[in-house]
Amino acid sequence: MAKVTGLGRGLGSLIPKKVSKEAISEDNREFLVNDNSNDRILNVPVEQIEPNPHQPRQVFDHEGLEELIESIKIHGIIQPLVVTKKGSGYELIAGERRWRSSKILGLATVPVIVREASEQEKMEIALIENVQRKNLNPIEKAVAYQRLIDEFSLAQEEAAEKLGVSRSAVANTIRFLELPEEIQRALAREDITEGHAKVIAGLPGEKEQLALMKKIVQYNFTVRDAERERQKITVAKPRKAKENKDYETEEKEDILRQNLNTKVNIRNSGGKGEVVIEFYSKEELNSIINQIIK
Repeated sequence: MAKVTGLGRGLGSLIPKKVSKEAISEDNREFLVNDNSNDRILNVPVEQIEPNPHQPRQVFDHEGLEELIESIKIHGIIQPLVVTKKGSGYELIAGERRWRSSKILGLATVPVIVREASEQEKMEIALIENVQRKNLNPIEKAVAYQRLIDEFSLAQEEAAEKLGVSRSAVANTIRFLELPEEIQRALAREDITEGHAKVIAGLPGEKEQLALMKKIVQYNFTVRDAERERQKITVAKPRKAKENKDYETEEKEDILRQNLNTKVNIRNSGGKGEVVIEFYSKEELNSIINQIIK
């Protein structure tokens, strides 16, 4: 059985471990309670539970909930919800789909495990639970990554480590938030893929980005088709600065790109000029500065 990774220091104790084959899980991807666990399972009134305010998922698929509701009708809730105490009631840490389904079914009580968790841990667990099950659309994921970084003052590297993904994956996902809203909506609706969005993000202007997005949708472009179209747009733009660059300047650009892990453009004219370094988030800017001042 696959090992759950990327939980960060101390977070593993907050999420139930997986169980034997007798357990039935939501979509076969739920975190399950360990057979040898000493956790005490309580039955608490559904109405005493509040949703997790850090839940990154904004869209709950109706069809998916219907399937879960039918499963609960037949088997009951096999995996307890994970909650934390809040006043006279409880707040969800993990298991919002089960909680929502239970409310729709009109269940009086649900099984829960009560854990202590900080606000940061609640948000991390909600993110991990959704990301590992691939339930978030790319924009929800980008917003959640950015919230985790901003609200808890984390570097992209720290956020990536806690979530079990690469720093570049975090940076590339957050970059989607810089796209025009129309493109963000298309990405959330799955009219375009993350691969398409990355190609679109490589264009410098909003006008060009929107034009490429519309072509992708209209002509059902693959990612490779989109890359070829982007290349046409890029080549069609004035290239005077590029054409004037000598081999030495281009070589220096490549060195800077590799060391700073971002786009770099050296504009050189008569021994004077400027170095333009691109960044796509506050954390990426800080990382670039740290690389430069090492």
